[in-house]
Amino acid sequence: MTAEPLFFKPVFKERIWGGTALSAFDYKIPSERTGECWAFAAHKNGQSVVQNGVYQGVTLGELWEHHRHLFGHLEGDRFPLLTKILDADQDLSVQVHPNDEFAKKRENGELGKTECWYIIDCQKDAEIIYGHNAKTKEELITMIELGEWDELLRRVKVKPGDFIYVPSGTVHAIGKGILVLETQQNSDTTYRLYDYERKNAEGKMRELHLEKSIEVINVPSNQEQQTVHYKQTDDLLAATLIKCPYFSVEKWDLSGSASLKQQKPFLLVSVIEGEGRIFTGEHENYFKKGDHMLLPYGIEEFKLSGHAKCIVSNL
Repeated sequence: MTAEPLFFKPVFKERIWGGTALSAFDYKIPSERTGECWAFAAHKNGQSVVQNGVYQGVTLGELWEHHRHLFGHLEGDRFPLLTKILDADQDLSVQVHPNDEFAKKRENGELGKTECWYIIDCQKDAEIIYGHNAKTKEELITMIELGEWDELLRRVKVKPGDFIYVPSGTVHAIGKGILVLETQQNSDTTYRLYDYERKNAEGKMRELHLEKSIEVINVPSNQEQQTVHYKQTDDLLAATLIKCPYFSVEKWDLSGSASLKQQKPFLLVSVIEGEGRIFTGEHENYFKKGDHMLLPYGIEEFKLSGHAKCIVSNL
């Protein structure tokens, strides 16, 4: 029997800044404050589950632990990636993530967190926070202590289709009115630097992590520009958005049919627009906007047909 695509049921997270935009993907969201869809998740804080085939009902973490052949027998104590869709109905807190070395020492062996964002949709004049203006660590500390946030934080306007690479140590925040697909290391380690002095549902200020944030923030802030590379295969245009030590991310624009070869141990495919079909030997599967399918090791060739846009990640 040939390998088949595995479709995953996401995990949803309610957040103080969440909204209802995820319902546009035909998801049954838990509330009007749904902020995160964990699409491919194998973390202690959330596990997505296979919806089809012989592995139906199995979590991604269990696949990694007990069926490593599906990933080409890759080594590692945990599945390396985490894919989310985030609905920022309100501004997210200003954050920074540690690198692997810092996280393993200070967060009980947790991974660091490098991530990237593909802007699916956003309001006109939407902004993110990306980087800061401090020249030295001393200046950074002074500006934080004085609460000079407008002077410290860099704001960048975004539009649908933009791509932002966020290495560990980068000060960042997704702004109000932005819907983003996030590809990241499999980590939930976040240091909150600033939260606009807002209160949670219990009327309390949310915890900040100033000491750890200051330790891991890159100074001066570096703005990494990415060069997009394109490849046309039949009726599919693939744009390589990023290749870094932790992941590679592509955007696929399908407008007909295409025959492809898989050259990675696995592919994570998130459908953000349209619909189509995937043919893998004896298997044929329909996919649509909001679907998330893993193409496991063993699918050497496959064919796509339809009209769709997908974000595809791998190692």
